[in-house]
Amino acid sequence: MFTTSALSGDKPEQYAQLVAQARGLLDGERDRIANAANLSALVSHALPDLNWVGFYFYDGEELVVGPFQGLPACVRIPLDKGVCGAAASSRRTQRVADVHAFPGHIACDAASRSEVVVPLVHGDALIGVFDLDSPIPDRFDADDQAGLEALARVYVEALA
Repeated sequence: MFTTSALSGDKPEQYAQLVAQARGLLDGERDRIANAANLSALVSHALPDLNWVGFYFYDGEELVVGPFQGLPACVRIPLDKGVCGAAASSRRTQRVADVHAFPGHIACDAASRSEVVVPLVHGDALIGVFDLDSPIPDRFDADDQAGLEALARVYVEALA
């Protein structure tokens, strides 16, 4: 049985602990839906000031909502729309301090003020994106981005 433990230390140390927990949680499981569901729940409960944590999967044309924690979400996102679309099409993490200032932002939850989206790429193949929203402006910093990118790598590695 998996057991979470409280995170301690500074932010990089907390993310290192969260990455270790994620490795344990996903160890031996290759199903993308099961792993996305569990990772969403783990991160949602571990990190403060989030109102949405989840996955969108690339279906060859657009992003389609996958497992998440939070209010109901937009189901489909074109690659040329919003923060998720920008992360998917550029294959670069998007960290947005104020989503209302982001051109083409898609407001799935009106309470969201900041967002970070990490693309999920295996080799040259786009799998989807790992998306986190917060009701706090400028909630995510460089330490969050690095930690969330590490968690995304754990997720992608588990699928291989």
